[in-house]
Amino acid sequence: MGSITFRADGLDRKIKVMMFDLVLKGGRVIDPSQGIDAVTDVGFRAGRVAGIGGGLLGTVEHSVAGKIVTPGLIDLHTHVYWGGTSLGVDPLRLARGGCTTLVDTGSAGPGNYSGFLEHVIKPSPVRIIAYLNISFAGIYGFSKRIMVGESGDLRLMAPIDAVETIHAHRDTIAGIKVRVGHHASQNSGTIPLDIARLVAEEVGLPMMVHIDHPPPTLEDVLIRMRKGDILTHCFRPFPNSPATVSGKIHDYVLEARDRGVIFDIGHGMGSFSFDTARVMLANGFAPDCISSDVHALCIDGPAFDLLTTMSKFLCLGMPLVEVVRAATVAPAKAMERGDLGTFKTGSIGDASILSFDEGRFDYVDSTGEQLIGRERISAHGIVIDGQWREDLC
Repeated sequence: MGSITFRADGLDRKIKVMMFDLVLKGGRVIDPSQGIDAVTDVGFRAGRVAGIGGGLLGTVEHSVAGKIVTPGLIDLHTHVYWGGTSLGVDPLRLARGGCTTLVDTGSAGPGNYSGFLEHVIKPSPVRIIAYLNISFAGIYGFSKRIMVGESGDLRLMAPIDAVETIHAHRDTIAGIKVRVGHHASQNSGTIPLDIARLVAEEVGLPMMVHIDHPPPTLEDVLIRMRKGDILTHCFRPFPNSPATVSGKIHDYVLEARDRGVIFDIGHGMGSFSFDTARVMLANGFAPDCISSDVHALCIDGPAFDLLTTMSKFLCLGMPLVEVVRAATVAPAKAMERGDLGTFKTGSIGDASILSFDEGRFDYVDSTGEQLIGRERISAHGIVIDGQWREDLC
């Protein structure tokens, strides 16, 4: 509590007022978790969200008039084992793209997770949560010259080690990651997925499943996935596209959504198609989560970062509030982290401050198709644990 002094009846009088450590003043606050879309203030205290409303007073105040203020953006698919794997990128670079939480999906396996934790996760300026790879060494052979799918050698499948690692690090591990498809698993088919599911059931966590070219087929993958499991690269091009050549959606894709499978974009180097997205959106099938799958081979295009991927969906006609939902409360729910992706009182005090630009912007998908868009979201600043981070703006 603080106080303000005013003069009445010729006397100075003090009244107690609720003071916050930090207040973001006058931005367009979009919090899909609470159905909020209004110009107002957000207050933080002791590292947590402490209030939303007009006229909030803070020890530190930042005017964000004309900006969009959302709960801290969550990129549900990244690769940030920087220096530990060839595909890893510096999490600091992604933090400057507006994200407060980065989810690394399978860069590390049980054989090298300790190094990832000590050398990247703990020192990171932003929160990093991981999906542990079912393969012992994670994604170890992914570069411009070397491309070895870690699920192709079944000797590397490490279910016992994975269970032990997850039990030891439940605070930083949200689930198990498995990559299947011709590039990731060669001719192993669905065996790596079946092994990952055994681990997921043993530890009570979801799987995130990568799919590329067959084998296996998308249908073979989806029938093995449970409620709460995440299919990433869900709007990929042919082959293994969820869309039919006649502009419909495969029945087995619709059945998987009805069963509770979560559909995540995971743009990446070769896994997102404008054509597929148009078909899916035209049929009322929006992604549950929007993520970048940023790694060393796509950070300079075509994926770039989460905000670029979100902007592509704006330009494809997805409403802004739904785009924000897919990068805040939806990925938080997928990870069962109700304290993230929301401005509910008491939640973790993260916020992303964004600029909304109109003009002419060039976008490209993973197939090389160009799209001229009229809208773009860019980063203006972030708040992490209730602190305005000048160093990450």
